[in-house]
Amino acid sequence: MKIKLVLVLTAVLTLTAAATLQPQKADASNENALSPENILHDPRIPAEGNIEGDLTIVEYFDYRCLPCKQVNSVLQQFVREDGHIRLVFKDWPIFGGISIHAARLGLAAKFQSKFSEAHEALTSFQGKLSEQNVLTTLAEAGIDISRARRDLATHQKEIDAILARNQEQATALGFKGTPAFIIENFRVPAVFNTANFKKFVADARAAPKRGLTLADDGS
Repeated sequence: MKIKLVLVLTAVLTLTAAATLQPQKADASNENALSPENILHDPRIPAEGNIEGDLTIVEYFDYRCLPCKQVNSVLQQFVREDGHIRLVFKDWPIFGGISIHAARLGLAAKFQSKFSEAHEALTSFQGKLSEQNVLTTLAEAGIDISRARRDLATHQKEIDAILARNQEQATALGFKGTPAFIIENFRVPAVFNTANFKKFVADARAAPKRGLTLADDGS
């Protein structure tokens, strides 16, 4: 099977950046949101895994996305076993409604240093999300709901800016749905098994040594 990695983020990239990102660059704020630094290292989103790792994986996800739930345990286990990967979860609530509610409260949990617990609880939830079971699920994961609500009210402008920035990035990068991944400087197809994660990560790590420019056909 041939697997393609599409390079999108390096400073020397010209063709892919022009084709994918230029339509979104209406002003300076947009350009900043689409910078490699903000895509890979947005300081307002807590990182998981090895925060000093040699490679970053970014996942754009929705808490009501079934494939996101299915891939989560595979991704988390792969990151733990590798030991050198920095992992960033970016809320992209494409289903709207309850997905936005869950994303906001999940991000609010970061102010009590429990974003990871909130993310794992909401991603692992089985069934139809509602406002009430979002709250129940978070409470069962150890999130102080009263504080989360206060933090959301206090920081809603920042939280909504994160969601808007994630939406802008995902759209500019050409993603059509969730889950969607960036592995270091590459946009990759949806990944659902450990073998493909290993392949993509190995190719991304080897790319500078091999002088990879735009794509690798996996051969």
